[in-house]
Amino acid sequence: MRVTAQRLRATSGPRDTATTPTSFSAADAGILLLRLAVGLLLAGHGAQKLFGIFGGPGLSATGKGFADMGYRPGDFFAGLAGASEFLGGLGLAVGLLTPLAAAAVVGVMINAMATTAPKGLWAEKGGLEYPLCLAVAAIAIAAVGPGLLSLDRPFRWRHGGWGPAAVALFLGGIGAAIVLALKA
Repeated sequence: MRVTAQRLRATSGPRDTATTPTSFSAADAGILLLRLAVGLLLAGHGAQKLFGIFGGPGLSATGKGFADMGYRPGDFFAGLAGASEFLGGLGLAVGLLTPLAAAAVVGVMINAMATTAPKGLWAEKGGLEYPLCLAVAAIAIAAVGPGLLSLDRPFRWRHGGWGPAAVALFLGGIGAAIVLALKA
């Protein structure tokens, strides 16, 4: 028997918010936990780059690191990466404009993968596995939808689907391609 997200939702409780405004399913709670974990970790990582909190280096030092990796001007690209992680992460966490938040995450994680690719998948420091997992999680959240417990609740993409997943992947890919093309 094939198990799909739609079947899980159908069997885990009512989803019609017009008739049951306070009822949510285990799938809604599960996607909330995933959104919070991925989104808040990414937002924190972006805050490290932008504001120097949580033990982060701040924008100036991060900009120097980006310049050393060939992203010039380093401060601009560090700010872009930090803002993508911070805003994309917060968007995923609260379930707001989820396909666009996922696109921001996908774009910055593709760039992270491009810079760590020579180290391999499971490098002791800075391998591909972390950005790959975050990009896949962002696309999965867009595909499944942020669920009932999100600020996207009134919008039709709250249920996910091929369209929101494609938006996340396409816009994230285009953004990453532009940044990588501009890289010195």
